[in-house]
Amino acid sequence: MTPAGAPARSRSVAIAGLLAAGFVLLALLGSLVVPHDPLAVDLAHRFEAPTLAHLLGTDHLGRDILSRLIAGARTTLGSVLVVLALVLALGLSVGGLSGMLGGRIDAVLMRLCDVFLTVPTFVLALFMIGALGTGLVNVVAAIVLSHWAWYARIVRGLVLELKTRDYVLAARIAGAPRLAIFVEHVLPGVVPPLAALATLDIGHMALHVAGLSFLGLGVQPPTPEWGVMINDARAFFWTRPLLVIWPGLAIALAVLAFNRLGDALRDRLDPTLVAGRGL
Repeated sequence: MTPAGAPARSRSVAIAGLLAAGFVLLALLGSLVVPHDPLAVDLAHRFEAPTLAHLLGTDHLGRDILSRLIAGARTTLGSVLVVLALVLALGLSVGGLSGMLGGRIDAVLMRLCDVFLTVPTFVLALFMIGALGTGLVNVVAAIVLSHWAWYARIVRGLVLELKTRDYVLAARIAGAPRLAIFVEHVLPGVVPPLAALATLDIGHMALHVAGLSFLGLGVQPPTPEWGVMINDARAFFWTRPLLVIWPGLAIALAVLAFNRLGDALRDRLDPTLVAGRGL
């Protein structure tokens, strides 16, 4: 028997998956499909309404909004994918080392994580930007430094739980090296839940990138980036609200899509959670 509401949930996951895939493709291949140069200034056509030539209109400098949104996906989500790769690498390395070795190494690494976790991630990112300076590279570094400890903690917890499994204990008794045990027996159990959590965190990180750029601390104009576009359009909000609405809608859709996809992955990978919800 199909649970009540399952078709609606399946449709929402399918829509979220299509949106997320579309955003990722734009981030990777957006430069191939932009209709205009996103940096080209044309003051003679500033504030144009949507037309066939400019489907979403133009901004205060006559730049094509659709082209800047597509290029902005590459900047915003592309930087998020880089952040996520670095955070996962750090989290797996530190958390795996801490969980597998234990003892003093575990204690030292977890105290280091505690230092980073005592400060809210966005506040820590602001502090890092203040120390490193503005720019996309520094934004990536700041977000990595403000998120890696959380992933390290999660990986360590998963490793400690998996170390008690019979097949891991059997490998240890057989004299297998710790690295081999981690790669062959522990890592396959860590990756699925970590993938679900990482998918959920994409939207959160995108908000960080856009938020820092909106505040003038991240990506700098005229580079197309969703937060930069909102900041550029603030002065014209009451007369040209679409200049703010389009990049804001892009951010909202990206966050909602990745959050819904992450929820679906988490539910699929954690049967006890699904059972607890009665789904």
